[in-house]
Amino acid sequence: MLSSACVLLVSLATVNAADTVTARPIASTRQLAAAIDAQIGQPRYSASSWGIAVVSLDTGRTLYAHDADRLLQPASTAKLYTAALVLDTLGTDYRIPTQLLVTRPIQRGQVGGPLILYGMGDPTLGTPDTHSDWADELATQLAAAGVREVHGDLIADDSYFSGPAMGSGWEARDLQSWFAVPSCALSVQENVVNLTVTPSNQAGGSVSLTFDSPESMPHVVNTMTTGAPHTRSDINLYRAPGDATLYAFGSMPAGAQPQTFRLAMADPAWFAGTLLRDALTRHGIRIDGRLRVQHWPQPDDINLDRATVVAQVLSPPLMDVLTRGLKRSQNLYLQNLLQIAGVKAQAEAQQAGDPDEGFLSSEAWAIRAMRQWLDRIGIAPDAAQIEEGAGLSREDLVTPQATVQLLTYLSSQPYGTQLRDALPSAGVDGTLEFRMRGSAAADNVQAKTGSMTYVHCLAGYVTTSAGERLAFALMVNNYVRQGDDPSASRDLDAIAEMLAAFQGHS
Repeated sequence: MLSSACVLLVSLATVNAADTVTARPIASTRQLAAAIDAQIGQPRYSASSWGIAVVSLDTGRTLYAHDADRLLQPASTAKLYTAALVLDTLGTDYRIPTQLLVTRPIQRGQVGGPLILYGMGDPTLGTPDTHSDWADELATQLAAAGVREVHGDLIADDSYFSGPAMGSGWEARDLQSWFAVPSCALSVQENVVNLTVTPSNQAGGSVSLTFDSPESMPHVVNTMTTGAPHTRSDINLYRAPGDATLYAFGSMPAGAQPQTFRLAMADPAWFAGTLLRDALTRHGIRIDGRLRVQHWPQPDDINLDRATVVAQVLSPPLMDVLTRGLKRSQNLYLQNLLQIAGVKAQAEAQQAGDPDEGFLSSEAWAIRAMRQWLDRIGIAPDAAQIEEGAGLSREDLVTPQATVQLLTYLSSQPYGTQLRDALPSAGVDGTLEFRMRGSAAADNVQAKTGSMTYVHCLAGYVTTSAGERLAFALMVNNYVRQGDDPSASRDLDAIAEMLAAFQGHS
């Protein structure tokens, strides 16, 4: 009995200590260090790895550091590195085209060859607030050019990106999930399809699968059955990496409520082609040939170098696209933007006559450019190893100090305020909408979140109660949550709240 009481007292003491340091006014860097040390020194973190750096943007001084030079997995805070590269490479106002191409002149309302839908990486195509009617826009432009017949195939071409459709180091088990969709130069509706699974009203009946866009998942093998009422649901959905067939198996109890799942599209380019084909029909344009796709590494049998643009739609300005990607931590957006930067880096290298390095994917060209750029701003290779654009890879490694150095650089650029506003704002929007409400951090901390299994990070900007502007990176790896322990995000937030309420100066 005494042993249990002691355990309870220790547990309560730990919680109260964490709550006390956030409530007590902190007026000196020494008090700040003690408060943060107490937060990360809780026994539940004994097997975890913390890395923290906090630097004043006004004085350049370090307010707090804990293993700031330790390499840790950044999760989605790696998107900050991607954002920096694409802003430097493409600029804030770049708009991403999606084009209709022909390889032969239009004569008497006829296209005597293929009509090519050519994607160049726009991740916003077909989203509700951006060109949701993009296919009709292209069809309208084509009809306005006098086209009524296409004597050839409709080709959906996503070969603008070279390399696999998944980022380096992405885990195979994630690839059918909504957060790890294919990174495709011809992306549409964020490459996500919604699947609703509905049982029969009687045991022994079939289970129906309904896709919000039927053409988005054309190959399905459904062996699910309806079980007795009130039995356990056993819904299994599986699509092997690189395979277009979705297998659905298991059971649902009779009369159960339908369940909806968000899945990655198997072939976004194909789906985009079906949408355009339907739009062309609506606008009175007939196609003699079939719909087909052109993927990397298929050889170019279209003669794209001789193609001309007959219609196009443009994405919002790049800063708007980036904002959408950072606020929601949307992996497709950042991985696509990274590859667009890679295509440009490859073109510039070829124009400059750089030595041939053999084949590099669009992603690899971008990472090559990123490493060169980071070196120019003083971030050494052993402090930041980014392998892809979204932060999904566990091969990504950065130090908190490198991330703060990056944030400091970005804050000094002409687009610095725009970038800060593109980050989630505590208690207001994005992935921080429901965090840090009612604290000094609310509508003050603007930061990128990052989380994977055993990884929790937060990196961005905050202004103290004394008016000093700070950049910070908070990273914890290898945290295994036990029982009723709070999430590590709670402690990241507590530290951010301390920084926001800090009454001292660096």
